[in-house]
Amino acid sequence: MSRTALVAGHTGLVGRQLIAALVLDPRYASVKAVGRRAPDVSHPKLEFVQTELAELRRVQDRLGADDAYCCLGTTLRAAGSKTAFERVDYHMVVDFARAACEAGARRFYLVSSLSASPRSPLYYSRVKGRTEQAVIEVGFDTVHILRPSLLLGARQEHRPGEAIAQKLAPLVNLLLSGPLRRYRAVPAEEVAQALLSLSSRDTTGPHVHTLPLEAEAA
Repeated sequence: MSRTALVAGHTGLVGRQLIAALVLDPRYASVKAVGRRAPDVSHPKLEFVQTELAELRRVQDRLGADDAYCCLGTTLRAAGSKTAFERVDYHMVVDFARAACEAGARRFYLVSSLSASPRSPLYYSRVKGRTEQAVIEVGFDTVHILRPSLLLGARQEHRPGEAIAQKLAPLVNLLLSGPLRRYRAVPAEEVAQALLSLSSRDTTGPHVHTLPLEAEAA
């Protein structure tokens, strides 16, 4: 059966790649991008639901979907304060999950962070971990949480520290093999493709993944 996808964070590094892949996926008859700015691409399948993510209730009747994908995220530096960071990486993500679930979505796909842990001594990682827990508790049949390492790709916003790390990533990746492969920097396109791969799995409950994806259990 054809499905409808709902995407938040479609203007970000992974979100742009995800939207481009979803509109070409024959499993999806409709793709909805929700947020303040319109997607960079246009397609007959693609519908833009314009709203501030803090005001999702205003467009609740337009959020109906089978699968919800969340690629929202910022950094402490870009956000400017812990409060502003948490507003995006916790409250907006969890509010989106709740709105999507209430609108009928049964599967939720979240791009998180490799370091996510509610017990981490690092504030960034602790917020990411709390977000994961809150999303799991929303009530979806299935939750897939993807924890990539450093993302590679051209961002619309400038992140100086990340730009330097991206330049060093090819050399560092050569040193990361075996169990350390999960720490390799990964192109945003590969993260988007991993999300689509997870959406083809017939599973229920919460699942946490790193890259490269583990083989699906027989």
